Amino acid sequence: MTDFFKGLSQIKYEGPDSKNPLAYRHYNKDEIVAGKRMEDHIRPAIAYWHTFAQEGGDPFGGRTFDRPWFDKGMDGAKLKAEVAFEFFDLIDVPFYCFHDVDIAPEGASLAESNKNVREIGDIFAKKMSQTGKKLLWGTANLFSNRRYMAGAATNPDPEIFAYAAGQVKNVLELTHELGGQNYVLWGGREGYETLLNTKVGHEADQMARFLSLVIEHAKKIGFDGQILIEPKPQEPSKHQYDFDVATVYGFLQRYGLEKDVKCNIEVGHAFLAGHSFEHELAVASSLGMLGSVDANRNDLQSGWDTDHFPNNPGEMALAFYYILKQGGLGKGGFNFDAKVRRQSLDAADLLHGHILGLDTLARGLKGAAALIEDGEFDKLLDDRYAGWTSGMGKDILDGKLSLAQIADKVHADGINPQPRSGRQEYLENLVNRFV
Repeated sequence: MTDFFKGLSQIKYEGPDSKNPLAYRHYNKDEIVAGKRMEDHIRPAIAYWHTFAQEGGDPFGGRTFDRPWFDKGMDGAKLKAEVAFEFFDLIDVPFYCFHDVDIAPEGASLAESNKNVREIGDIFAKKMSQTGKKLLWGTANLFSNRRYMAGAATNPDPEIFAYAAGQVKNVLELTHELGGQNYVLWGGREGYETLLNTKVGHEADQMARFLSLVIEHAKKIGFDGQILIEPKPQEPSKHQYDFDVATVYGFLQRYGLEKDVKCNIEVGHAFLAGHSFEHELAVASSLGMLGSVDANRNDLQSGWDTDHFPNNPGEMALAFYYILKQGGLGKGGFNFDAKVRRQSLDAADLLHGHILGLDTLARGLKGAAALIEDGEFDKLLDDRYAGWTSGMGKDILDGKLSLAQIADKVHADGINPQPRSGRQEYLENLVNRFV
């Protein structure tokens, strides 16, 4: 054991009346909700980058944290791994996620960088065997290094494309060897800052080719996890090609990849796209694209991706509604892509943030399960669309009526419909009963 979390004990469930700041009040991992353990519904994961690698910086200031592994090369990376698995035990969460550069320093060449990642991967494998912790997903950081300032898969220089491919190959293989259940591609620089120096169509072809190569290699090595794209509309690029779920689906469909890839949906990214979190989940679920989730929230008064811990049970209840209705997240889960604030300097702050997040998810899950069990919400939705299940409505959807036949039917039957209330306020009250 290191002494980073000295004096802190594993977080336990103590119930909603507990006054202990280092206890769960709502997250009881073994509680049965809708026929399944709460932990198995949520499948929570710790983000290696925000929890152990972020330095407390923001757009206007640098490092505020003083972690003992900072600036220590591979020795620091090994210490960070030790601390990480101590934290996974303290917070009592089954999964974690990482980028390659979160876990090991970059070297002078791709070979050296990949070797460093593999060395830490060996430590992970031993720790996972000892603790039972699992990898939800791995990914490669193709956006931080200056070589990627014009993108990775969409870079105008094919050598940078090739370098990125070498990074992804290494991390995909490590993810597979560690039993990772997903591999995520987040195109942090896959977009443009100005059209003056950009061939949009060419870059789309490049991105599709890169994704195809990843899919092909995943199959070659026997990786049976999900390949996920994480949509984001902007920041850092002026325009990102993976703007939102609908955009990603259109891109995948254009290149015939829609059956091989799903989405990892982040709350903050949905907000930056001008959507709600539940909108992105609803669209993804309707398209068969809902794979996994990054749980966080944005500061509504700031214009960038601030990655706060989730604290809105009502929002999470609506999110879990769509997740439960599709039968769960399968191999996906809820990764806490969230970070403590730059003034939160103590080790205990990392625990407080994740306690908040897990309690929020637990309340949302139970609210959604109760809403579904009650049945009235679903009945009201079904009633609103009931006309499409039989008669003329069904015939229209089944393609049995032409435009002319529909028009003739309106005249022949004297159809003169009147609008009906959408009952939004009633539905908002109904949902509010359960959150």
